[in-house]
Order: sequence, then structure tokens, then C-alpha cells
Amino acid sequence: MKLPEYIDHTVLKPETGTQQIVNICREAREYTFKSVCVNPCHAALVKKELAGSPVLTCVVIGFPLGATATAVKVFEARTAINDGADEIDMVINIGALKDQRLDVVESDIRAVVAAAKGKALVKVIIECCLLTDEEKIAACECILRAGADYVKTSTGFSTSGATVEDITLLRRTVGDRAGVKASGGIRDYKAALAMIEAGASRIGTSAGVEIMKQAGNIAKYL
Repeated sequence: MKLPEYIDHTVLKPETGTQQIVNICREAREYTFKSVCVNPCHAALVKKELAGSPVLTCVVIGFPLGATATAVKVFEARTAINDGADEIDMVINIGALKDQRLDVVESDIRAVVAAAKGKALVKVIIECCLLTDEEKIAACECILRAGADYVKTSTGFSTSGATVEDITLLRRTVGDRAGVKASGGIRDYKAALAMIEAGASRIGTSAGVEIMKQAGNIAKYL
């Protein structure tokens, strides 16, 4: 797999406007990134701008806190899919995980997976920086049982983003049963490569173009 196929070209800041979305989609088409990842209000525009390209439309839900009701997450997922989302990146109920209410965590994920079944891939954001290693493992096990496709490290809106140590732990926990997405703070080629070598199968970043420029001809070997 080549480097662009790892990258979810991401723009999630609240001040993001239409022209920035159009520009991000243009960049994604130029570099053939895996997806463009946006907030739900931009889903339809992204789908339109990416039409005719292999680049996927990725939409976050329950973002960035994960503290909305399950029914709201399900509604968000269905709306995003209706607007053209190919992938859903949902945030878990972090408080429930900290309380060790794993049944709540799992049922929350399972409901979104059911809403997306046959229509969109589901990545589950666990916000690693707020969790112990034991909680990260427990979250991964909930994700696997619920049938989601990926575990994702971070929203990029909390205390820190992805680390190599977290990617190593998540990959060791899920094995080949799920993908692992590194996101948050990955701004250069060296950092992206370290995540891939640690086991990441996706990279969520707003610096995809800069990463590709730094990679140069090396990228064709990935």
C-alpha cells in the first residue's frame, strides 16, 4: 500500500468554511488520499467535490466528546450516510469506559455499527490520552465484540494525540481483526512513517500535503 492510501485528509476545526472544504477535496483528489474527513455539516459538499474520484467521504459523529446519547449518534450516522458518507468515525462514551460500564460502551458502538451496516465502514475513537492501558485494551475488546472496523486513537481535540506506544498497544490487542487509525499531532513524514511501522493502517491528519511533499519519491515504496 502506498503512503497516500493511508491518509485521511482531515479538517475538523469549527471555523472551517466552504472554500476550505473545496480546497481540501481538491488536494485529496490530487494526491489520491484514502478519504477526506469532515464534520457532518460538510458531508454532502465533500461527496459532491469528490465525485468521480476514488477518495472516500469520512464523517465524524459524537464528536469530539462522545457524550451524546446513543440515539443521537445513530441519527448522526444515518444522516451522514444519507449525505454520502462512506466511513463513520464515532467517539465512544468515554465516561462509561472510565466507570467500567463496558456494556454501555459496547452497546453504543454496536448501535452505530448496525446503522452503518452494508453502507459505511465504522472507526471508533477511544481518546487514548484519557485512558490507562487497561482501559485502552478494554475499549478495543468492546470494539471487536460490537463489530466495528477500526479503533482510532484520538479526536485531536483533547490533551494529546497519537503516540507510537498507543499504536503498538492497539495493534497488539486487535491483531488483524480490525484496523488501527492514528490521529492527532501527526504533522510530518517522519511521524507518519513511525505510526505506520508501529501498526497503523490509517493516518488522520490535516498535514497530508506537507507529509507527501516531505516523503517525495520515498512514498512509492510504501
